[in-house]
Amino acid sequence: MTNVFAGKNIILGVTGSIAAFKVAGWVSTLAKEEANVSVIMTDSARRFVTPLTFEALSGNKTYCSMFGSSDRDSMAHISLGREADLLLIAPATANTIARLANGIADDLLTTTALVTRAGVFICPAMNSKMYSHPATVTNIRKLKKIGYHVLDPAHGMMACKEEGEGRLAEWDDVAEYLAKALTEQEFIGKKVLITAGPTREPLDPARFLSNRSSGKMGYAMARSAFRRGADVTLISGPTALSCPTGVNRIEVESAQDMFDAVLKRSGKTDIIVKTSAVADYRPAKRAEHKVKKEQIEPHLCLKQNPDILYELGKRKTEGQILIGFAAESQDLRAAGMRKLKKKNLDLIAVNDISGTNSGFESENNQVLLLFSDGSVDLPHTSKQHTADLIWDKIVLLS
Repeated sequence: MTNVFAGKNIILGVTGSIAAFKVAGWVSTLAKEEANVSVIMTDSARRFVTPLTFEALSGNKTYCSMFGSSDRDSMAHISLGREADLLLIAPATANTIARLANGIADDLLTTTALVTRAGVFICPAMNSKMYSHPATVTNIRKLKKIGYHVLDPAHGMMACKEEGEGRLAEWDDVAEYLAKALTEQEFIGKKVLITAGPTREPLDPARFLSNRSSGKMGYAMARSAFRRGADVTLISGPTALSCPTGVNRIEVESAQDMFDAVLKRSGKTDIIVKTSAVADYRPAKRAEHKVKKEQIEPHLCLKQNPDILYELGKRKTEGQILIGFAAESQDLRAAGMRKLKKKNLDLIAVNDISGTNSGFESENNQVLLLFSDGSVDLPHTSKQHTADLIWDKIVLLS
């Protein structure tokens, strides 16, 4: 499911904004993802980017007029709209937004929007004062009421040298909403809680105990759950990763912090996925000030941290699904089955961390999935694809 754009018919409507040049990169990315991209340009858009640019990047004809040179072109608004899996309008100017909101169909793009029954996504891009004008606000409200998806613009410096809200949204965010629209919504209405990353157990203000977890697997699980329609909360230890689009992230540091954050929310959650690598122990004492190296004790006194997954298993409510992850370097199946039973899990994903091309810090993973009545060996693949495969199995538990 990772490459959700492959084989999909995507219509990209480009309007007259300086941000049109950014969308050329979007077309290139979608084409590399094997999407079939057809670009419709308004007359104003052609003042910023040539149709030939989009034809070269998409490999398809760029449409610019209601009245083309062939019979197919003369009915392009019907054929394109009917065949589309989704319509993306980016950048969308205030003028285009106003026309769409009021059902005006005076060019190829607006008529295609009226014809299509696919999802319509609109990415505004304009001066911040234009974006906040009551007329634009009203028109965007109308579009949302119609059922169009209007994605919030970014905040920052614009071509007019003013700073504010109105910059074209970033592609990474837009792509996630498009991916969600093209993905079966198996978890619509479900609340999903995911933990990710390491914890840090401070020795003093400068030092801490931790582990090699990057958080990549947990973040991939959160991204996949969002695409499938879930309401996702991600409780994350310290990582360098950006929060996945559409996900509510709660940042914690220590094992106790994570324990408190998870238990506070677990009772109202349908599915809990614990991918985080929580420290088993913490220093018995934390120094208030940095300890000088000549004063450091050669022996470290440790105190055991609470076992979050074990506690969740004890508290699991009827119908709640509890998923665990385990990092092992030997006897994966036996070690995983012990944890599955001891912690009252529905499923455990066991990582083999003995190699160098999967597990901690790697972009790839290879896991063994264990259920109470069976097992599945997943292939060595990207962590995002691994997450998609795991969610395919969780669907069967729901």
